[in-house]
Amino acid sequence: MSLYSQRGVSAQKEEVHAATKHLDQGLFPNAFCKVYPDYLGGDSSLVNVMHADGAGTKSILAYLYWKETGDISIWKGIAQDAIVMNLDDLLCVGIYNNIVFNSTIDRNKHIISGEVLEQIIGGSQELFDTLKTFGVNIHYLGGETADVGDVVRTAAVNGTMTCRWPKDKIISNDKIQAGDVIVGFSSSGQASYETEYNSGIGSNGLTSARHDVLGKFYAEHFKESYNTDLDEAVVYIGKNRLTDEVVLSNGNKTSIGKLILSPTRTYAPVLKSLLHEHFEKIHGLIHCSGGGQTKCMKYLPGNFRIIKDNLFPAPEIFNIIKENSGSSNREMYEVFNMGCRLEVYCAPADADLVIAAALAVDIDARVIGRVEANDKKELVIRLADEEIIY
Repeated sequence: MSLYSQRGVSAQKEEVHAATKHLDQGLFPNAFCKVYPDYLGGDSSLVNVMHADGAGTKSILAYLYWKETGDISIWKGIAQDAIVMNLDDLLCVGIYNNIVFNSTIDRNKHIISGEVLEQIIGGSQELFDTLKTFGVNIHYLGGETADVGDVVRTAAVNGTMTCRWPKDKIISNDKIQAGDVIVGFSSSGQASYETEYNSGIGSNGLTSARHDVLGKFYAEHFKESYNTDLDEAVVYIGKNRLTDEVVLSNGNKTSIGKLILSPTRTYAPVLKSLLHEHFEKIHGLIHCSGGGQTKCMKYLPGNFRIIKDNLFPAPEIFNIIKENSGSSNREMYEVFNMGCRLEVYCAPADADLVIAAALAVDIDARVIGRVEANDKKELVIRLADEEIIY
């Protein structure tokens, strides 16, 4: 059994999928989000999308970092995580404007102060203000903040996004076909609209990252940061403190905490441009979130072999996690994005314009793979010295 499973989490969410398998799959079953008729207005030319997600256990890392450093502003990144995990999923079905957002924050009031709430709520509005400058309008309509110390140990930060959108402007993934190439967008670096280096970690696999990288100091001093029913052999088994210095490949210095807590990058500015100007050329969009590089297999419109043989080199944070945990590449690539968090499926002739749109905002992009006909759904990841088949 993997360390991930022993900690009570699942990269593939098998039990969740089993529980929801009988629900209505919507108008476009292969789309990245469920898309339904316009129940809100009854317009046959429009559809409704409502999506819920959040920052997951990354909020626990923010709590630890805040307590260790006193830097309360770190919670603004958690606000961004909760928003982007919703927004970038909506982007993958073609939605980029006139979105309604409601937040849901559960906290243990004895541990999470009102000042933390101010950082989360204020940070949410700051991100919406930034996105507005790119023509991505998200309307913040409040939400629910609950003091539920018997339910959560620290804080859970989540949100819901809702939109009415033209039915003929939905990316359904049904156009993905043999012969397509996959353009990958890097999750690390510093986009023109980011204020500092982004490690690329996103908001998935943070239970693994926290316990694999951080040491027993946190188990001893912050019992509220983990499930004390877990076997101590899988709790905070790493060698690092959040304040430990890391030298990046470019020579710049940062810390373990800054790497693990890098706010989830949104691709909204570049996807807004592509969807507005080149909608017909986009065959499919995949957000490599939960499930990492295997996420694409869930949304293929038929039996295809996906070959990824030109992925980005894994950024430093993933190498740190792998070295601490001893995880195999197979497990790493199905838990983490490993440096590529967005995939654009298109014809080979259109790859250059997709890449150019990303480079225009300082996001690295390249053709990372291709789609081939096959008798079953299959994913092949080819690394320098290993081939992994899912």
